[in-house]
Amino acid sequence: MVVGALHVELRIRGIRSLKEKRRVLKRIITDIGAAHPVAVAEVEHQDLWQRADLGIAVVSESPGQVDRMLATIARDLERRTEIEVLDSRRSYLDEEDR
Repeated sequence: MVVGALHVELRIRGIRSLKEKRRVLKRIITDIGAAHPVAVAEVEHQDLWQRADLGIAVVSESPGQVDRMLATIARDLERRTEIEVLDSRRSYLDEEDR
């Protein structure tokens, strides 16, 4: 079993309130979840209007599958016009590491 995580720092363009931010993030999280079997959550900057950090986790038996899925999600986020990806980091936990 391999667990992969993607931590993505975002700037949300044109946002003037936390309510607008929540609407945009909800759409992004829903889109990611609909396209991929992953868990997604906002993990930092909940009180800032134009910033958000998302944590995305995936579990698989294949390290290659985990890496491909996280790379696809990162590319999909880069293509979105309503956000700017400031940083993204991947990390992995392999069952054999324990």
